[in-house]
Amino acid sequence: MNRLNIVTLGTKDIVRSHEFYKELGFHTSIRGKDTDPDIIFFKNEGTRIALYPLKELALDIDEKNPPETVSGFSGITLAYNAKSKEEVDEIFERAKKAGANIKKEPQKTDWGGYGGYFTDPDGHHWEVAYGEMWEFDECNMLVIEDR
Repeated sequence: MNRLNIVTLGTKDIVRSHEFYKELGFHTSIRGKDTDPDIIFFKNEGTRIALYPLKELALDIDEKNPPETVSGFSGITLAYNAKSKEEVDEIFERAKKAGANIKKEPQKTDWGGYGGYFTDPDGHHWEVAYGEMWEFDECNMLVIEDR
């Protein structure tokens, strides 16, 4: 097993989360009614993202004993690797307009890059960062080489 196809984000309000991500610039495909979607898939490059009602996601894992849903930091971040500092700033401006909670304004990082963090309406943490040393492949995926 050596790939990740979909990251599903549990959401308390799928319609609000959908609006947030559309404002960030994501293109999506809705399954179900626009006013009450069953699931929303993102039409993004790389690993796909989906939005799914949090309670339903917990029940999908185990109907008889669903995992406890908690608030706060889950220990997982999502990352967008930008191709310039200006792109990082542009994404943060879009995120602010969409209602993101800015956790760390874009700034110089200790590893020599530039980036920051925000959360979506459900508290999922996003890092948006740029590294001058980064290279991207033909699919816009970050190239990570063995050292």
